[in-house]
Amino acid sequence: MSEHPTPTGLWLYAVASGFDPAPLEDLRGVAGAPVRDVRVRDEDTREELVAVVSPVSLDEFGEQALRRNLEDLDWLSATARAHDAIVAAVSAAATAAVPLRLATVSFDEDRVRDLVTRNRAEFVTTLNALTGRTEWGVKVYTDPGRLAAPAGSAVSTPASGESSSGGAGAAYLRRRKAALSARETGERVAAEHAERLHARLAGAAVADRRHPPQDPKLSGERAHMVLNGAYLVDDDRAAAFAELVRELDAEHDAVRVELTGPWPPYSFAAVGQAAERAPRQAPKQAPKQAEHP
Repeated sequence: MSEHPTPTGLWLYAVASGFDPAPLEDLRGVAGAPVRDVRVRDEDTREELVAVVSPVSLDEFGEQALRRNLEDLDWLSATARAHDAIVAAVSAAATAAVPLRLATVSFDEDRVRDLVTRNRAEFVTTLNALTGRTEWGVKVYTDPGRLAAPAGSAVSTPASGESSSGGAGAAYLRRRKAALSARETGERVAAEHAERLHARLAGAAVADRRHPPQDPKLSGERAHMVLNGAYLVDDDRAAAFAELVRELDAEHDAVRVELTGPWPPYSFAAVGQAAERAPRQAPKQAPKQAEHP
């Protein structure tokens, strides 16, 4: 008896408009698979959207396998790098591209076309909003103590009379309270400063998103992150936006402002999140794990 062939699905990277597939011909995506496009034309307008996909084995990328593999940090890191590389290539080769979240898997091309068709209006709206614009990231790090305290200031030391009146224990508690108060003040001042910086950055962008600060254990940063922002900027304003970041970085020696990017517009592609949840119902002839949220 011959063995059953390994079931396969399609890993989705992005949905694009004005897409030239030539740059993808020599690229390899997740699991080293060749990348191809699935074109979906609107019957009324004749306008075409393109989904970029690559084949994957459902033994490794089906629902159950993904749940297990996503807990493997080495596997996840390699898969994320491969996914992001293709999304970046698609973004560079298209008028606009909506990146889809990691681990968006469909059964076959018919299901991909169905996904795009059912979400076409959202895709078109988002693609229009992204055309001629790029996502940039800005991270702000501070030393809250230096930001809040005037130069040369220090936590006051109790006078000898105060120290003796309460004893060493009371003096320690007073110093501890003063230190905690200074820290709280520093964190409050840092948060207020981050709000001001974000407002200035957002004013120079078309849209903005604030993400949670990164865990220092993952980022390797010892400084305190007070802003992790994403900004959608008109391409003809990118140089001015970068100059604004440099100006903000120079304003205070206790604040470091870093510009990252350009990035595919993950932060502004909400339609991708809706679309990836759409193909939940498996066809009767297909294995249940072939699609996943």
